[in-house]
Amino acid sequence: MSLTLEQSNRIVAAALERSNEAGYKPMAVVVLDDAGHLKSAQRQDGASMFRVDIAAGKAWASVAMGAHSRLLTQRAKDMPAFFGALASTGQGKFVPQTGAVLIKHADGSILGAVGASGGTGDEDEEICIAGVAAAGLKTD
Repeated sequence: MSLTLEQSNRIVAAALERSNEAGYKPMAVVVLDDAGHLKSAQRQDGASMFRVDIAAGKAWASVAMGAHSRLLTQRAKDMPAFFGALASTGQGKFVPQTGAVLIKHADGSILGAVGASGGTGDEDEEICIAGVAAAGLKTD
């Protein structure tokens, strides 16, 4: 089973819809497949040019490590040298900050990750979870 473009686009659309409903600042949402390749991305009007890169970095870190970015943020605090090395090894793609979740099939297999940037880490994570749920997929 692999993540489809239709599922990816649904995740992005639902995440941005949730952001609008909550009144969050302009966001970017990026979906990557299980190999860290781009499936879908959008940046709302008014979101800074850096938002897509940050959202992609959060999602890339999550799928690379097989963990939600909230957990990676804590691990980075506990092991800063190791996570600095991971960022270097990832050639700048690795951003271990809250705001990305894994996308899982019903059987628990990892299909990819979605990351968001524009709000607080909690807001970014919230809209990612909403997007995954709207696509009928799981985060845990």
